[in-house]
Amino acid sequence: MQQLTRPVRRGLLVVHVVVSVGWLGLTLGMLALGITGAVADSAEEAGAVYRSMNVLGDWLLIPISLLSLVSGIVLALGTPWGLARHRWVYVKFWLTLLTTAATAFALRAGINSAMTDVMAERAVGATRDLVVAPSVSLSVYTFLTAISVLKPWGLTARGRRLRATKPR
Repeated sequence: MQQLTRPVRRGLLVVHVVVSVGWLGLTLGMLALGITGAVADSAEEAGAVYRSMNVLGDWLLIPISLLSLVSGIVLALGTPWGLARHRWVYVKFWLTLLTTAATAFALRAGINSAMTDVMAERAVGATRDLVVAPSVSLSVYTFLTAISVLKPWGLTARGRRLRATKPR
């Protein structure tokens, strides 16, 4: 892919950071709602919590996770960092892909299951999955933020080969 111009790269970087931090914040909100639903005293309260999680999941989490993934890929491919040249970029790509898929499929399924259980008046406040999933996600996003700042681990084997063949 052709290198991005400086203004485009900087604009896309701002979008990527804002969206990624938003994803982290939304996940923290989902964790708070999951805990609230798990300790709810009534089916009505739990239902309201899970409906809120459903709205956040459908309207914000999935689009934001996809935008974070796409903006990260475009930044990686349009800059010297590359997608598979540096270990931290490579790890970040795979973890973002995994958590995007988990958000779209596993978390959504968990929310739908909790809403069904509450409507059938089963398991009021017993949905541990909606506490565990955002907890794991929050840990992963915090880790991704840290490696984005610290840029640890150096080049991949591919990155070393590309650097060695690059004329100086």
